[in-house]
Amino acid sequence: MIVSMQSLSLRDTLVRSPAMVAALALALGGVVGGASAFGPLYAFAGLLALLAAALMLVSTQVGLLTVFAIVTLIPFATLPFRAIITPNFLTLALLALTGVWVLRMLARPDQYDLRLTSLALPLFGFLSLTLFSLILGARGLPDTTTLHNYVKFILGVLLYVSVVNTVRTRTQARQALRGLILVGGGAALVALILWALNDAWTLRILVSLGPLGYPTSGRVLRYVEDDVTGLERAIGFSVDPNSFGGMLALVVAIAAAQLVAVRPLLPRWSLAVIVTLMTVALLLTFSRAALFGLIFAAAYLATMRYRQLWGVMVGVGVVGAILLLTLGFGEEFVTRMVSGVQFEDQAQQMRLAEFRNALAIIERYPAFGIGFGQAPDLDLTAGVSSIYLAIGQRIGLIGLAAFLGTVGAWFLTTIKALKVIDEERVSWVLGCQAGIVAALAVGLADHYFFNIEFSHMVALFWGTMGMAMAVVDLPADGEDAQPSPSP
Repeated sequence: MIVSMQSLSLRDTLVRSPAMVAALALALGGVVGGASAFGPLYAFAGLLALLAAALMLVSTQVGLLTVFAIVTLIPFATLPFRAIITPNFLTLALLALTGVWVLRMLARPDQYDLRLTSLALPLFGFLSLTLFSLILGARGLPDTTTLHNYVKFILGVLLYVSVVNTVRTRTQARQALRGLILVGGGAALVALILWALNDAWTLRILVSLGPLGYPTSGRVLRYVEDDVTGLERAIGFSVDPNSFGGMLALVVAIAAAQLVAVRPLLPRWSLAVIVTLMTVALLLTFSRAALFGLIFAAAYLATMRYRQLWGVMVGVGVVGAILLLTLGFGEEFVTRMVSGVQFEDQAQQMRLAEFRNALAIIERYPAFGIGFGQAPDLDLTAGVSSIYLAIGQRIGLIGLAAFLGTVGAWFLTTIKALKVIDEERVSWVLGCQAGIVAALAVGLADHYFFNIEFSHMVALFWGTMGMAMAVVDLPADGEDAQPSPSP
């Protein structure tokens, strides 16, 4: 009903405002004309982007689904032309989503209250520490690139607030979670197709995304240990196989909860297909951190409620083993896993060096870290493959404590809510919890969920937390009744 009223209001505005119609017509011509310079494919993509933008102005639900689609499918896509800066699609989508729900709240304060949830104070405290460390580390003047990436990082974290303010009914929650599962499955399917094609075709497809900001030279295709004669890694359109694997681990966890839920969001057979696609794609990223993250997430779900997942885990393991053996990767896969656990291969040796370097930075700058730029000392190098060490070196031990405290408070709140909410919402919250468990486990050996250059992973992490809090606040009775304001 709300969407239809908003649609009617938009139509009325257009009818009564010829100037706005003219502006939209000029925008349409500009987008299509500019995209046509890059070819008919980009002209068509420009039309789709404009249609999506128009729909986002009508419905916050469309905006949220658009954010999820960009995060999973084309996270690094930018405008094919420069407008002072070159914003990426995700930044524009996050800004549009935030703008629409804020304006809606201001226009109809009697219907839409501001919701921050009990996590607001620790969340904004954490963000304040990141800002303080940014300014302190840059001595008051961060460079343009760092500042640009930091803004994208902040927008990613603030997706939490957007989710709790846009997901207000059960129908909206179902649509959002279904959408996230479906686009995750779509990303996995794209990755499997690209992986199955010969290298020349895959390279040609990926390089064709150059006008959208994707790399056109260097490490476009990715291989284990960067050995072009070795195992190719599945990446989809996500550039990096490790971050792609981390994204899949989180979304698979949400889908797995629905696979065994009493009232699944999608037909169980379709969930089985999607979970299988995403799991296979995750395995073919050859990301050890992502695999262990998925195992931790499944074990969490099985321990908390869904005991049958132990059997599913065994079944998936058997299918995965058969697949790897059939493809001839079984021995190499096992060797890679074992060498990773024992820290014997080159990648793990480099990771150990990063760990030692990060600990040295934390020892010298324990309180507020070094910010988001380069290390201030010539004998140290910023950057480490671990969420926890990355937070420690960037915003100090105080920032790390704030992060862990915020996530811990979220778990306490959502676990406590499991005792009082209905079974349908339990499956949604448990799925989100498992997704965050996967991300935290991945974070032991990867940094993408706290990296200003991977704002889509930041958005996925905090958006998932926001989804669980929004679900907790949904009404117990009444399919689409507005929940009472959060404390």
